[in-house]
Amino acid sequence: MIKKTVLPALIMGLFLAWTVPEEKKTTLWLCGDSTMSIKEPRYYPETGWGMPFVYFWDSTVRVENLAKNGRSTSSFRNEGLWQKVLDGAKAGDYVFIQFGHNDEVPTKKTYTTEAQFHANLVQYVTEARSKQATPILLTPMARRNFDSTGTIRGTHDVYAQIIREVAREQSIPLFDMDRITQALYQQLGVERSKLLFNHLRPGEHPNYPEGKEDNTHFSELGARIVAHAMHAQEPNWFTT
Repeated sequence: MIKKTVLPALIMGLFLAWTVPEEKKTTLWLCGDSTMSIKEPRYYPETGWGMPFVYFWDSTVRVENLAKNGRSTSSFRNEGLWQKVLDGAKAGDYVFIQFGHNDEVPTKKTYTTEAQFHANLVQYVTEARSKQATPILLTPMARRNFDSTGTIRGTHDVYAQIIREVAREQSIPLFDMDRITQALYQQLGVERSKLLFNHLRPGEHPNYPEGKEDNTHFSELGARIVAHAMHAQEPNWFTT
């Protein structure tokens, strides 16, 4: 039996639980491809940068990672993933838009012409703004691609430039991750930069018994370093 002296406090606690408004959270919507996405256990240690990105924020921020492997600006919309953003985004949210890897390859089903890529990005920006959310454009994460002299080479030059142009035309924040990650790989050099990617020797991991040499997708270490680089851009979110 509840003592009479305890009952008033219990009633007051229940009243407060019912009446105190839930803390409003700012949502960071992540829209992109496999370099950002949440990985199934069978792909580990491959890690999208969006996975550790959630740990850089306090309780007032929620990260909603909708990125999927192999998606382009067209397929992300056609499969209904973008609609989830439009259904859930609210004033004060941020929408991270990172495509290019799968748009730029003519042999892929997800190929998007340069003109359509530009138009798709503008449409994403316009619709995010219609929800009073802030769109942020990201150039693609650079691939690890060194020439014979140990100099990093760009592999997204054309489509990354389109993203820069749209950001300038629309006066929105741009995270130029193509250039940021190229600089990171160059700083680390040919051998040490392998640590950022899913490079495995035969027998090193049960998911890849034959080994793996992947210069596109990050290891857990690489994803964490890139996520940190993303978070470091925060003071620039409100500049163009």
